[in-house]
Amino acid sequence: MRYRRLGATGLEVSEVGFGAWGIGGVEGGAVGYGPTDDRESTAALRRAFDLGVTFYDTADIYGNGHSEELIGAALHDVRSRIVIATKVGLLGPYGPQDFSPVHLRASLEASLRRLQTDYVDLYQLHNPPMALLAREPDILGTLEAMRREGKVRAIGVSVKSPDDGLPAVRACGVQAAQVNFSMIDQRSRANGLLALAEEVGAGLVARTPLCYGFLSGKYSTGTAFEPGDHRAAWSAEQLSVWAGAPRVFGEAIARTSGTPAQVALRFCLSYGAVAAAIPGMLTTLQVDENTAASRLGPLGEEERFAIEAIYAAHEFFMRPQR
Repeated sequence: MRYRRLGATGLEVSEVGFGAWGIGGVEGGAVGYGPTDDRESTAALRRAFDLGVTFYDTADIYGNGHSEELIGAALHDVRSRIVIATKVGLLGPYGPQDFSPVHLRASLEASLRRLQTDYVDLYQLHNPPMALLAREPDILGTLEAMRREGKVRAIGVSVKSPDDGLPAVRACGVQAAQVNFSMIDQRSRANGLLALAEEVGAGLVARTPLCYGFLSGKYSTGTAFEPGDHRAAWSAEQLSVWAGAPRVFGEAIARTSGTPAQVALRFCLSYGAVAAAIPGMLTTLQVDENTAASRLGPLGEEERFAIEAIYAAHEFFMRPQR
């Protein structure tokens, strides 16, 4: 496993992190990737640590807190050797939100209890409206106060869209931003966010690097998703386009080493601004496959340019992302 600095936060993270939305499950009306098995999730978390993963990204809303509970239970004995990132502010899968100082502090205390720790390494606002942050400086001010108090080591923003990443990094001056980035979602490159982050020293965390698993090549048109799986809410047309994406990039994938999922992760890690890619992982087999991408290293410039060209020549989104 290779490691990178997370911008100017002072944190070092494994370049392949553990996206922990899925392990939260769907109990209590939560939305994720369908039903899960806690024993399997715990085994995946421990396997990831054994293979060098030190970065675990979760949120208080994932499984209504269950994702944080699993991380706390599975990794409390190695707490000092890992970096935990969690999020705050989203009250439901698609809203409403609460970024008030009172809620931020109450939610942090609840997350600390579930994570079995007395500090969070990276505390991120969850999809906040950029206009709200500009209008209410107390939001970021409260996070900064938490940092001074030692309950948070670094603060960041998980942005709703790549375009929100620009003011987050430029105007708000956050040290770390989490953003959608993958072979079939290169908006962060096209809008200049990657270049800006590198210029100002902000660390980017690439979420959905496998586009909800579709870049693994393991889903086909017509795949049925279980209740509670957020992918079931997308249109059949959109799911078909995503399922076909590995074939669109087939020649480019064949010209390099690794499975489709590994090539997708290597693509994300080919950009200096990206500190970590955080694929969702539910099983030890997924952990084994995804972490091996780090050993293969980033793509070469020619391979990366070929994927950029394919992206530019195709349309992969049939409607705006939530």
